[in-house]
Amino acid sequence: MGHRSLELIGGNACPGLTDDIAKELNIHRTVARVGRFPDGEIDVQIEANVRGADVFLIQSTSPPVNDNLMELLILIDAARRASAMRITAVIPYFGYARKDRKDEGRVPITAKLVANLLTKAGADRVLTIDLHAAQIQGFFDVPVDHLYSAPVLVRHFLKQRLENLTVVAPDVGSSKMARGYANRLGGDLAIVDKRRVSGEDVEVGDVIGEVKDRNVLLVDDMISTAGSITEAARVCAERGARSVRIAATHGVFCGPARERLRAAPVEEIVVTDTIPIDTTGLPTLNVLRIGPLLSDAIMRVHTEQSLSVLFSRIE
Repeated sequence: MGHRSLELIGGNACPGLTDDIAKELNIHRTVARVGRFPDGEIDVQIEANVRGADVFLIQSTSPPVNDNLMELLILIDAARRASAMRITAVIPYFGYARKDRKDEGRVPITAKLVANLLTKAGADRVLTIDLHAAQIQGFFDVPVDHLYSAPVLVRHFLKQRLENLTVVAPDVGSSKMARGYANRLGGDLAIVDKRRVSGEDVEVGDVIGEVKDRNVLLVDDMISTAGSITEAARVCAERGARSVRIAATHGVFCGPARERLRAAPVEEIVVTDTIPIDTTGLPTLNVLRIGPLLSDAIMRVHTEQSLSVLFSRIE
């Protein structure tokens, strides 16, 4: 595969991240014109010859989700019809991942639907980071390289040399991830007992584990409306935590998220740039670069090297 050219194309979802990856790879991104017809339909043209090339399309399916997803599908189709040899959809943040099973009657499994759309459009493989549910990999009939941001986040917190650390899962579903962070950072584990009241609101019960007089680190895969994680932060602070920090891979920040995060009793909020984030009005927000991790993975895929060294999921 190494003799084929590597073509890096970015959609409109995360242009800064695409530029960062191109800089890390020391290549120029391939220009794709993404415009609109007067009625709002998306129009795409790849402005370079990609025949026989190894094409990597960078696009998070973050808000506006439907626009970014449709743009990605059309970019894949354009690359396929331009005779690209292989097309890898690099989706740093994979949207529509919440519905990964039928948990009640008459509901869709949208994660599977999106997987079908991507493969039908012509994606030969998918590269993503911290899926909301790891089993979504099995929804694809093409290879999926599922990376983890944990090494990037852990490196950041190791530099802070936090003593008396307790890593807290904001709900039971995040406990496995939290245990991994606790092991790597040398801290204890605690879990917040949470019950979801609605899509935006949660009800927090108690904390399982010790947070009094401890430096608390709350970890999750994403922050959407920030209801769960800010309520967990409030409960930890009320239980006597010395300090509270929040870490997540994807800063979706929709609805009342920014207002909740501003009001939360936390010293620092750390996310990665899988989704472009405006840091205005959030002085405690720290955005870490995910570009080096993705660029390494892209080069390994291109040169047919193993990615196992990057799969540093913390168990």
